[in-house]
Amino acid sequence: MSERFDTRDAAWPLRPWIMAAICAVAGLILDGLVDFSTNLPATSLRQAAAAFVGVAAVSFVIVVEQRRWLWALGFALGWGVIVALIGWFTAGYNQRHEIFEFPFLSGVFAVLLAAPLFQTVRDEGAWQFPYARLHGHAWTDAVIGAASLAFVGITFLLAWLISGLFDLIGIDAIKDLLRQSWFGWTLAGFAFGAAVGLLRERDALVGTLQRLVMVVLGVLAPVLAVALALFLLSIPFTGLGKLWDSAIPATPLMLVAGAGAILLANAVIGNGTDERATSRVLRGSAMALVLCVLPLAVIAALSLGQRVGQYGWTPERIWGLVAVAIAIAYGVAGYWAAARRRDAFDDALRPLQTKLAIALCGLALVLALPIVDFGAISARSQLARLADGRTPADKFDWQAMAFDFGPAGRAELEAMAQGGRPDQRRLAAAALAATRRYQVNEEIAVAATASTLPDRLRVLPDARMLTPPLRRAIAATRYCHTGRCLAAKIDDRRWLLVGSFGNEPLQRVLIERQNDGSWAEVEEWQQAPRSGTPASDLGTARVEIREVRRRQLMVNGEPVGRAFE
Repeated sequence: MSERFDTRDAAWPLRPWIMAAICAVAGLILDGLVDFSTNLPATSLRQAAAAFVGVAAVSFVIVVEQRRWLWALGFALGWGVIVALIGWFTAGYNQRHEIFEFPFLSGVFAVLLAAPLFQTVRDEGAWQFPYARLHGHAWTDAVIGAASLAFVGITFLLAWLISGLFDLIGIDAIKDLLRQSWFGWTLAGFAFGAAVGLLRERDALVGTLQRLVMVVLGVLAPVLAVALALFLLSIPFTGLGKLWDSAIPATPLMLVAGAGAILLANAVIGNGTDERATSRVLRGSAMALVLCVLPLAVIAALSLGQRVGQYGWTPERIWGLVAVAIAIAYGVAGYWAAARRRDAFDDALRPLQTKLAIALCGLALVLALPIVDFGAISARSQLARLADGRTPADKFDWQAMAFDFGPAGRAELEAMAQGGRPDQRRLAAAALAATRRYQVNEEIAVAATASTLPDRLRVLPDARMLTPPLRRAIAATRYCHTGRCLAAKIDDRRWLLVGSFGNEPLQRVLIERQNDGSWAEVEEWQQAPRSGTPASDLGTARVEIREVRRRQLMVNGEPVGRAFE
């Protein structure tokens, strides 16, 4: 008996070795393009090249068959180029130059959806999508991909076991190889490609396993159907307020519940009439799950609308809106199918699911391309809230404006730094000056403290001697955030700062001018002697710098320990 999903595909004994070689070379190239030993992203071009290699190699080994193999090569190379271009734009969009952003992930999602669509077209030799074949390819690809990743993990466990055995007898060559990133990625690619090749040669058995899994999942359909029905029927009595007040975000939870309902409903209805569950309980549960998707999506939309009303649009919320729209589309399709065929609703639903899959693939690709700028939309929304006072300047998300909203966000910050209100100019300039996300809040805190220093800082001998760089260095310390503080000049290169943090006693620190002209707190002075004088007295207290004689043990002219008198 043939072990292939399609009996027209002849046996290909060399497939595992060919696929292993392709993925091993791809892994070696990936290691050369991206330095995985650091947390710093590579250049946009190198990340895009890595995306091309990864997507092209994995796509090819997943979809290739001897029959029409040039089609598979064109599919893999075409999607590799598309995702690489998306990755190049994504990596250059924000300040951190990271490729793993929503547009890039949307492009990868489009590839995952396109793979079974392509396999179906290849098998049919025409633009046709029989549901059983399309659904079979989708699940088989998912099972093969997941099993191959698990095989990679098992391969590394075995490799470390072997290296440990040889290390016991003093041979550490294998252990040294495993510590090399190039070897690890090559081994991972080899294991993944070999596993895909082996499983693809027996994809009929994989399909049988997939159907067994679907039968098991189908048993869970009544459980989720009852739970969702009770949840939705309870809402008229409990109201939606508790959902909004919950610590768990309602929108993603509703979407996950809807996705689970779709998954279990498909497990019950199968690939066709001959595969649908015969139990009326299971079929009724499948219909109930399909009908629950729309109200869950509506609740998710209401939750998202409330968050937008409170905090405005962000790219994440716009992507959430896209997910809600998809869930609503599927929910409407479920109601249409149930109204059209009732007991045989699945016969009407399957063609709709095929159309939705094709539309979703196209939508994911369009959203991944730089056509609609979610960052610009979000920047305008947040600035409108800032302008009309709904968001105070000190509560405004300057970090997101500088790092999450792309060129549009930074352009708005530059305009605000030049022509905004005084408080906004300082904060916008501080956000622009940050080179890392965590630095934004630090820069803003320093700018806010520096702007109010005249109200709390006493300067000796003359406040006019306080230059902007020195003022910023004082604001960057912990001693002038809220209470009174005092700065006293020692000489042209040194100032003493006296203040307290919270309820602590007074402390002094030394601020010194650096070679580049900036000023910085000198670390060794942080543990300075403390005083019992309250911080509130610094504004009126008598302050002076005296010469103090001391006695200290010296050895060869060098002090040993602290002064004892």
